[in-house]
Amino acid sequence: MFNLVIGQYVPMESRVHRLDPRSKLISVFLFVIIVFLANSWLANIVLLLFCYAGILESRISLPFIFRGLRSILVIILFTFFLNLFFSSGGRLLLSLGWIHIYQNALIQSVFIVIRILVIIVVTTLLTLTTSPMEITDGMENLLSPFKKIKLPVHEFALMMSISLRFIPTLLEETEKIIKAQAARGSDFTSGSLKNRMKAIVPLLVPLFVSAFKRAEDLAMAMEARGYHGDTGRTRLHKLVWNRRDTVMMMIMALLAAILILVRVSGCW
Repeated sequence: MFNLVIGQYVPMESRVHRLDPRSKLISVFLFVIIVFLANSWLANIVLLLFCYAGILESRISLPFIFRGLRSILVIILFTFFLNLFFSSGGRLLLSLGWIHIYQNALIQSVFIVIRILVIIVVTTLLTLTTSPMEITDGMENLLSPFKKIKLPVHEFALMMSISLRFIPTLLEETEKIIKAQAARGSDFTSGSLKNRMKAIVPLLVPLFVSAFKRAEDLAMAMEARGYHGDTGRTRLHKLVWNRRDTVMMMIMALLAAILILVRVSGCW
């Protein structure tokens, strides 16, 4: 029922997997900013080609990633039609009663969908090619300057990585609860929208109980293993910035330069 891919880690050997987690985190952060520079067909094509190249380099199959996108298809379609029906500008393409579709609105709706897709694909690639421990170490290292002002950087990085790690776990737990209640006669697929919403409410109690139970088990396991924050903590694998990470930063700079050039020149 749930095919969300983000939060999962697929261990394999690829160039993207071998990148330092710090370079991947910086690249994703910069990419989310760079995406909003794309305001033309050429710029959006460049973004799509960049994402496709990242998927090829990660050696993760396209069907596996697209399977994860199906879970957010409703949100993407809602965003597309919301912008399509409530924006104007350009030539009038269609008029049906109160519905008026303009050329600029259609183009901007397509651009917004592309932005959402590429951001989701890139962030998904981050979690698919980086283990939760690597994300924690990379994030903690990048935020280490904030330790000077007494911010709990290690705890923040740990919470972020645990949150990403438990997204697929909670979705799997939700699917099990739905199947168990459906076997007992609950109906989640028929009836009015109001009845479906009422049927979903009983899922919340066992889901929250399961989530709190998992949190308690995790806390006890960490305490049993002597976890006391970052005080005196050592690491089995140390982060090493290699030449390929510098090349990745250069690629991100080149991508930003291309998008800025396309935006300034006003290409199609």
